[in-house]
Amino acid sequence: MGRFALRTGLRWKVSLAIAAVSTLVAVVLSLVVHNAARVSMLDNSRTVMDERVKVAQRWYEQSRVLGFGAKLDDPKLPEQLKKEAWRGQRATYLEDSGTGAPEVWASVPLRNGKVLSVHTKFQDRFAVLNDLDRVLLIGSVAVVMGGIALGVLVGDQLSRRLRKAATAARKLAEGDSEVRVREAIGGRVRDETDDLARAVDGMAEALQQRLEAERRVTADIAHELRTPVTGLLTAAELLPPGRPTELVRDRAQAMRTLVEDVLEVARLDGFAERAELQEIAVAEFIARRVRAVAPDAVINVARDAHVSTDPRRLERIMGNLLANAARHGKPPFEVTVEGRVLRVRDHGPGFPEELLKDGPSRFRTGSKDRAGTGHGLGLTIAAGQARVLGARLTFRNADPVLDGPDGTDGTDGTNGTDGTDGECRGAVAVLWLPESAPTNTGSFPIIEVPD
Repeated sequence: MGRFALRTGLRWKVSLAIAAVSTLVAVVLSLVVHNAARVSMLDNSRTVMDERVKVAQRWYEQSRVLGFGAKLDDPKLPEQLKKEAWRGQRATYLEDSGTGAPEVWASVPLRNGKVLSVHTKFQDRFAVLNDLDRVLLIGSVAVVMGGIALGVLVGDQLSRRLRKAATAARKLAEGDSEVRVREAIGGRVRDETDDLARAVDGMAEALQQRLEAERRVTADIAHELRTPVTGLLTAAELLPPGRPTELVRDRAQAMRTLVEDVLEVARLDGFAERAELQEIAVAEFIARRVRAVAPDAVINVARDAHVSTDPRRLERIMGNLLANAARHGKPPFEVTVEGRVLRVRDHGPGFPEELLKDGPSRFRTGSKDRAGTGHGLGLTIAAGQARVLGARLTFRNADPVLDGPDGTDGTDGTNGTDGTDGECRGAVAVLWLPESAPTNTGSFPIIEVPD
């Protein structure tokens, strides 16, 4: 059972953090204000009751009249006040039941030995405390909502800048050397994202300079090798006929092909190549070119289409795919045309896992299951030429359901096997030509590839 990872945006994380802090601050301040107000009211109530009991004492001693609701020797008088009266002390007492307004007592001993006392609950004063609590609650909610709104604004700005930086970084990774993260995020605010943008831009420039230096070195070496290799090939033609001469000519020709391929890869790596577009009928063009380079290949035309593309580069791609199938796969070789989608399939052991995972890489000839010949440049050139065309080149191994043994889809009653090991074998290269051609500025259309 896989782990469940909850992914939330930075905007909401910042909002929740500010909301939590705002809630904590609002609650703490509300409690402090409530307790301070309650303590102040209780102290004031004690003071008022103390003044009342003193006035009631004077009235009683002068006119024997009980005022302010005073009582003599009240049987409900709290024990603490009885003790203070026995000591001859005037005192106040707060009786808080926890619900409603507390009852406040005040007592004073008289000369005749009796105890005069008054008490009340001050309901009106503590009703004000309830109003205060209501105001504090409304204020706290307003503070929390304001904190959330502020968090959304701050988080959205930061999230937007980071998304712009991520988009620019992806364009850099795709080969757009003109993009700069610092320019992409823009804005007047200067924060840590600017430091990140400058670091990424610096890294991209350093990497670009290093790659450009390596590309120039590779191109220079290959260019310098062209003259001696051409001379070697010419000298081999002057050798007397025989098996040694054939071997020398073959190796010299292989070296010349390698030099030309390395030069082509260097040009493609420089992103300076541009397509020379022509309108072509795909089915007719592919059939004619495939018969020229692979007469034994089976051509299946499911649907024709007219596209605007570079015929020379398209021919180069198909030639490399067929050459790779002939070198590493097994016949029969099949080329399928479905409108703008071209498939090249062999019936060999399939592409190695490294190629399926990372794509074609120069001077990597495949796994131990492949023949191990060649220099690994054919598919690299094909992928580079596809990029110039604005196309997309994908690689996969044949599927028993999707790819029948004879180019069918496995739904015609066959079991999708080749009769040997019970599994459908073969490598499938799929070229997706775009609906619109690349622009003059070198930008490419988006190729929608179905799952």
